[in-house]
Amino acid sequence: MVWDAWGTADRRVDLPERVAALLRQVLAVRPGTLPRRALDEVRLPEPALAPAAARALASVVGGGGVRDDRESRLLHAGGKSTVDLLRRRYGAVVDAPDAVVLPATPEQVLGVLACCAEHRVAVVPFGGGTSVVGGVEPLRGPFGAVVALDLRRLDRLVAVDLESGTATLQAGLRAPEAEELLAARGLTLGHHPQSFEHASIGGFAATRSAGQLSAGYGRFEDMVVALRVATPAGELRLGRAPASAAGPDLRALIVGSEGAFGVITEVTVRVRPVPAARVDEAWSFPDFVTGAAALRRLAQGGALPAMARLSDESETAVTAGLAGGPAPGGALAVLSYEGDAAVVAAGRQRVAAVLADAGGRPLGEEAARGWRQRRYDAPYLRDALLDAGALVETLETAATWSGLTGLYGAVRSAVTAALGTAGSPPLVLCHVSHVYPTGASLYVTVVAAATDDPVARWQAAKRAATDAIVAAGGTITHHHAVGTEHRDWMTAEVGPLGVAVLRAVKGALDPVGILNPGKLIPPAG
Repeated sequence: MVWDAWGTADRRVDLPERVAALLRQVLAVRPGTLPRRALDEVRLPEPALAPAAARALASVVGGGGVRDDRESRLLHAGGKSTVDLLRRRYGAVVDAPDAVVLPATPEQVLGVLACCAEHRVAVVPFGGGTSVVGGVEPLRGPFGAVVALDLRRLDRLVAVDLESGTATLQAGLRAPEAEELLAARGLTLGHHPQSFEHASIGGFAATRSAGQLSAGYGRFEDMVVALRVATPAGELRLGRAPASAAGPDLRALIVGSEGAFGVITEVTVRVRPVPAARVDEAWSFPDFVTGAAALRRLAQGGALPAMARLSDESETAVTAGLAGGPAPGGALAVLSYEGDAAVVAAGRQRVAAVLADAGGRPLGEEAARGWRQRRYDAPYLRDALLDAGALVETLETAATWSGLTGLYGAVRSAVTAALGTAGSPPLVLCHVSHVYPTGASLYVTVVAAATDDPVARWQAAKRAATDAIVAAGGTITHHHAVGTEHRDWMTAEVGPLGVAVLRAVKGALDPVGILNPGKLIPPAG
């Protein structure tokens, strides 16, 4: 991916002039507010990795596996949040790891961790680099140097067990390549988050990722059967059977641990046959509350399709405007079905009966066609909006059904109050992206005019929104993970004793504390 934007340069999009004009008129966006800095204008700190540590690392991975050139360091200088990109756009100095280390085997990963523990070098595991919560920020903690541990060379499909319906994948394998390798065997993982084009299998596990088809395939944690994990204290091999009562499930300590406890090197996952039929359809509801109640009925009645997504009135109107169509009014739901053709047909009938009874109006397949075509485009649109001078960022949460409406209002109010002080109110859009019998997630997109310090402005809004989420009983993150952005609210999420448990686990697996310092676990005191 390019260093100061999402994705690859060939996928860059230009903002239509009618959209740019609307931004200027409604949000007082000023073009040229957030110019991109030329690569040769960016300064990096000098590499601080001691020669002895560099030699020791090279002895583990080979001389070509340790890189400290400018380009390698820049491409590992953090993730892809708006804050990350803004810092690169106007920062004269960009922090970066002192070196990038590229192991080729799980054994080499173990060797790298042992070497870094001995030489007291911080290690940031790096998969696809798609974190939007500071999860791969090159923080040194108390150490003098930090390396990015890039897992791209661990890119094999290790094994397929057709009888059991599982596949073992190395952690650095990117999602598109994983799907291609599985498809050659007639299989699919079915995990398609928005980061799909660039994210890695290990990253999915480390962050408890949720794909867009989670209602049909489950969250990534639901797919994990077994794990191979390198830690500074040794290797863990977890998962022996489809179910076990052998004490607490230690896989759950690693899935979601964000590289703070160990480095996932292999993941055995549940796979399924490639579906014979895929159908998308759209429904319209008078308003967001009515649509959410309809999705609840689907979830609690066991009638959910593979995906059920509901945009509020604002997002529905904006999405239609971007596509060049008329605003349909109300709230738009997009549903996706996958599986055997007869099963898909029966599922559609069952869903239609529930949604019609709940106040929905069917719009058919054509109205939903654009969703699948554009499902990975939003981050590229975010880059185009930044180029136009708009501050754009997202946040997400989840709550039980009884608390969802209150959470929705609290987050919108907090963001509007925090960002509305600069003259023009922000545009706040929201959709339900994942649905469960007991509740649902909310995914919020915010667009506002950039100011002289857009980073500070967004950080203030994010703090206000997260405080509102905690007060309303929501989770601080549904699928983006904790990283640095949510770390300071972890005590509110799991309690002081829960944080103490996390510290104890880290102390056992990473006694020196080299793994991804500053992420996940709040600092003591």
